[in-house]
Amino acid sequence: MRAKRLLIEGRVQGVGYRYAFSERATALGLAGWVRNRANGAVEASVHGPDDALEAIIAWAHQGPPAARVKQVAVLDETEPAPATGPFAIRPTA
Repeated sequence: MRAKRLLIEGRVQGVGYRYAFSERATALGLAGWVRNRANGAVEASVHGPDDALEAIIAWAHQGPPAARVKQVAVLDETEPAPATGPFAIRPTA
C-alpha cells in the first residue's frame, strides 16, 4: 500500500469533479479524501495498491465530462493512511 497527494488544476470546481473523483476512488478500493482548494484547484489524498493509484491518477487527468484539467501534480503523501471507511469529501481548504 502506498499513498499519493494529487493537486489538480484547471476548470475543476463547479463541475462535479470532487464527487466523480470520490466515486471513482471508491470503485477502485482506495481510501482517502478529496477537497476544493481556495485557489480553484482540487486536492486529493489517496491510499491503496499501486495499480489502483495508477488508475486514479490516469482518471484525474481527464475528470468528469465538464472538467478541463490543465495539470495534475502527483506527490508522495506524508499524511498517515486514513482508517478504512468511505472515501471522504472534505470542506474547502
